[in-house]
Amino acid sequence: MNKRFWSGLCFLSLALTLWAEDGSRLWLRQTPVNQASVCCLVTSPMLTVAREELAALWQGGEVDLQLCADETHRRLGKEGYTIRTSEGKTVLGAATEQGLLYATYHLLRLQAEGADCSQLDIQEKPAFDIRVLNHWDNLDGTIERGYAGRSLWKWEELTDSVSARYREYARANASVGINGTVLNNVNASPEILSEDYLQKVRKLADVFRPYGIKVYLSVNFASPMKLGGLSTADPLDEEVARWWKEKVREIYGLIPDFGGFLVKANSEGQPGPCDYGRTHAEGANMLAEALKPYGGIVMWRAFVYSPSDADRAKQAYLEFQPLDGRFRDNVMVQVKNGPIDFQPREPYSPLFGAMPHTPLMVEFQITQEYLGHSNHLAYLATMWKEFYRYVQPSSLKGVAGVVNVGDHVNWCGHDFAQANWYAYGRLAWNPDLSAEEIAREWLAQTFTTDRRFVEPMTQVMMESREAVVDYMMPLGLHHIFAWGHHYGPEPWCEVPGARADWLPSYYHQADKEGLGFDRSRTGSDAVSQYPDSLARVFDSLEQCLEEYLLWFHHVKWNQKLRSGRSLWDELCYKYQKGVDDVRAFQRVWKEMQPYVDAERYQAVAERLDIQAHDAVWWKDACLEYFRTFSKQPYPKGVEPPVFTLKELKKVKLPISNYEPPTVEMLPRKK
Repeated sequence: MNKRFWSGLCFLSLALTLWAEDGSRLWLRQTPVNQASVCCLVTSPMLTVAREELAALWQGGEVDLQLCADETHRRLGKEGYTIRTSEGKTVLGAATEQGLLYATYHLLRLQAEGADCSQLDIQEKPAFDIRVLNHWDNLDGTIERGYAGRSLWKWEELTDSVSARYREYARANASVGINGTVLNNVNASPEILSEDYLQKVRKLADVFRPYGIKVYLSVNFASPMKLGGLSTADPLDEEVARWWKEKVREIYGLIPDFGGFLVKANSEGQPGPCDYGRTHAEGANMLAEALKPYGGIVMWRAFVYSPSDADRAKQAYLEFQPLDGRFRDNVMVQVKNGPIDFQPREPYSPLFGAMPHTPLMVEFQITQEYLGHSNHLAYLATMWKEFYRYVQPSSLKGVAGVVNVGDHVNWCGHDFAQANWYAYGRLAWNPDLSAEEIAREWLAQTFTTDRRFVEPMTQVMMESREAVVDYMMPLGLHHIFAWGHHYGPEPWCEVPGARADWLPSYYHQADKEGLGFDRSRTGSDAVSQYPDSLARVFDSLEQCLEEYLLWFHHVKWNQKLRSGRSLWDELCYKYQKGVDDVRAFQRVWKEMQPYVDAERYQAVAERLDIQAHDAVWWKDACLEYFRTFSKQPYPKGVEPPVFTLKELKKVKLPISNYEPPTVEMLPRKK
């Protein structure tokens, strides 16, 4: 079996199938060790990894690894590096072993892409010091919003054995410069801080360390009560602070390079400092003081919402902006890219730019909770680049990504979902890279460097996320998903006793007059949380970007848009375009069959088939439902519905938050 597969070995071209201890497949390149000299006089675990990777994979001439103390390399920092070729020799230079490891993977990536490596002169340094993955893995092996099987971490086995996949996971992350991983769900079990589990965490940290990856843990704010038997978790209580200091000392005794804590507090039922009348800053600072002597950090999530305001999109700003400047310097406030919750399209969160005296991190979602799970092809680098159009990377201290990795044979469930893991890492290192060049890199390393494959599939990837927006929620619509699992449309959803802001009607606000949430100055006034120049644009029905139109405005059904069409007609055409685009992706993929092995070709083809049917499902459900308000016919060129609204209201998928639906569960017309 001859294949090129991204995920098994540091995102490089790969070939030989091996079987890991847990029975899963690892794809490793079948390349004999060449005779090229790899020179380095210093030995360390990271340099050992670098030498082994070069010896196994590098097909060029001599490679020299040099630890350098000159001004150039000091300026590039502890993770930066240079790559230079001269007279047939390639020199990798860095101030630290970690920089040399990243230089090694950069060189191997160029080779795998088919680049000319004979005349290299490269200087690189990461844009952010903190580039972490957030695993939403539970201790029982489930993954919240995980669509690629069960957790990679086999906690019950870690006492006696360490899976071979952990090393492959570390290699993959190191190859794109990811330098940290949060092992467990933000809805954290206090048990992760028990002595038994910390010993297991230590084993993972030992595997990851040679790849420059620090381990972090999500912690439950009430852990002093659950584990320590205290009567309170009040952050200003001396016994509580002492318990955390003792626990941190225990952790660093086992894991000297432990990264720190991720905290979800006073959100969706999680305990936090507000339970005791304290602020988020007081809660975060107590933990920060415990971690400070060891160089650890606190990543404190700003994902909060409560019924305190008529617009959920305003909540994080209202709660956190007044705390600007009150957090310790080793607290990073981790803010989702948008103000709601990882929607297929959102404006950026107004907290960015509103807390100049507080270190901020952006939180992206790599796993496709709201973008068709692992059933849909949706390349998310275009979404993240959209965010960086508004938020300067220099204003951020780090980046976090809710990862899509599970124990599935191909790691992510959908072969193309791996591209989002890869793209996240590349943009975390360098947010100036274009989504298109990252797509080309990944395709060349994963499948083939043949332009007849790379060019058309790059185009598919670049158009894929916009297609999802079109067939799900165009023109700024948001959060009209099915209850709970968030797969499929349910704009009519009603749940007795549910809070209003948990239901789709809260967001789409459909009525006989029009559609959309009025966040203008005469509505909820969410626009005023943005800088004045942008607030004026968002506030104006005429000037607002149409991609955010229904996010900021309640628009009449007959309102003329820039196309000259009414809102209703434009909405219909957008849904139809999304359907048509996915069908076009299917046609392109069919033409790619000569360039792809049969196994992966069939797997992707089957998922594109699901996606094409789902697109029709979304189109019919949303338009048929909204038509009960607009009372208008479908314009010419828009296909009549395949499903009736009555039929679609009966669809109830038997899935939880932990898995995507199978094809048998989805609505189909025979």
